[in-house]
Amino acid sequence: MAEDIVVIGAGGFGRETLDVLEAINGASREPVWNIVGVVDDAPAPIQQQRLEARGVPLLGGGDALRSLLRTTQYVIGIGAPSARARLSAKADGWGGRAATLIHPTAVIGTQTSIGRGAVICGGVQLSTNARLGQHVHLNPGAIIGHDAILDDFVSVNPGAIVSGEAHVRSRALIGAGAVLLQGLDVGAEAVVGASACVTRDVLAGTTVKGVPARSFADGVLL
Repeated sequence: MAEDIVVIGAGGFGRETLDVLEAINGASREPVWNIVGVVDDAPAPIQQQRLEARGVPLLGGGDALRSLLRTTQYVIGIGAPSARARLSAKADGWGGRAATLIHPTAVIGTQTSIGRGAVICGGVQLSTNARLGQHVHLNPGAIIGHDAILDDFVSVNPGAIVSGEAHVRSRALIGAGAVLLQGLDVGAEAVVGASACVTRDVLAGTTVKGVPARSFADGVLL
């Protein structure tokens, strides 16, 4: 019997999460998930229209979520790591159960560990002995090397590469097409810009951009 699930977030990644759920159902003999709908406190009109176009109901905001979590699992479809951390704390405080979603086209290596609430999109390659924390997002086409560690709430955007033995700390974000070289450490809440090539450790809370990646603060090169 399919499990009820609600997606938190009506934006782009929320709808990509709906795609993952539908792909899981499509690859199974019987549906795995019954998509109850989406919750969002303040969806933009265009997001509401896009949900309506695919026939997925917008159920309301936090009050609706609190009621739904009594019987329904949840997944957070929001790209911002800090927002995921805040919303998961709220949902868990209401007794919520976070679902882990893996697109059927993702390649998952041996001896991997994937935390609850993680969303792994189509085309992802997750190599051997990699470890993902809770509510990690791996966007389409991301590659995670052997023995890499991604802590809770990390986001890896489309086409990014995290090389083997690297450690990406909690709530860090790796931008689209970025490359993190072997064995490096990206600190908590750091941001790696799109298409950056990271050749040395990244300090917590900093933003790095470019090739090779360098630190910026308020738009000024450090």
